[in-house]
Amino acid sequence: MKRSSWINFGLAGLLWGVPYLLIRVAVAPGQFTPAFVVFSRVAIGAALLIPYAMRRGTFRPALKQIKWIAAYGIIEIVGPWGFISQAETKLNSGLAALLIATVAIWATLLNGALGDKTVWHSSRLIGLAVGFLGICLVVGIESLQGKVDAVAILLLILAAMAYAIAPTLVRYKIPELDGAAVNGIAMLIATLMYLPFAISQWPHHHVRANSIYSLIGLGIFPTAIAFVVFFKILADIGAARASLVAYINTGVAVLLGVIVLHEKLTTGILVGLPLVMIGSYYASRKPVTR
Repeated sequence: MKRSSWINFGLAGLLWGVPYLLIRVAVAPGQFTPAFVVFSRVAIGAALLIPYAMRRGTFRPALKQIKWIAAYGIIEIVGPWGFISQAETKLNSGLAALLIATVAIWATLLNGALGDKTVWHSSRLIGLAVGFLGICLVVGIESLQGKVDAVAILLLILAAMAYAIAPTLVRYKIPELDGAAVNGIAMLIATLMYLPFAISQWPHHHVRANSIYSLIGLGIFPTAIAFVVFFKILADIGAARASLVAYINTGVAVLLGVIVLHEKLTTGILVGLPLVMIGSYYASRKPVTR
């Protein structure tokens, strides 16, 4: 990786560690609904990214591939962001981030299905097994302690799977397009899809200032800015290795949950997090061949 790739990699990890905290604050009881949070997030993101892409001259060329951008938007944004926002009404932000970190495992399996034979190397298979063991322990321990909601867990795992699929679709179908244009259009599509829910769920009650600030920050930093950075990484190192940004954002999310939201480091997270991280690393690490 080039030096600029490492910088972008760290920046994306930091930016994508923040949304779990912001979502948790925004969907707190009596605040915004999950659908309204997603609508606001994508509306702000689209409002920032589309003008930026227009100034770069990349918006109109991207419109020619609208069908693939729409597919990407549904897989990467419409589904997962709704799933995560809904799940965080039941689970703490650290546990949500940990389960999303399994994206590296799903990306590895997807690459294997698409013909990457190195996935079946012994070291990568061991990594997959360790990662899945970590998931099972997290879910199992949290369930025994009565701290888990089965539907919320399923939604987060589905979101992680979608996060593995979407960048691969971009890499195979529209790799030449500008990331700002792709995500700006995808967010505009998501905005239109969530608009009816936002209208029906528009808050008519008092909303705390920190929830409003969280919503605005969510649209600017881990949405508009982070996606521009991530597409640069995607172009440099590919989807499978780019998915490893989950290592950084998971750590950031867990720390922010503990420090800012005063969430407890549960037994499930303490046991499962190292296994998921180690398993994801070895599952995604291609063996050196002579």
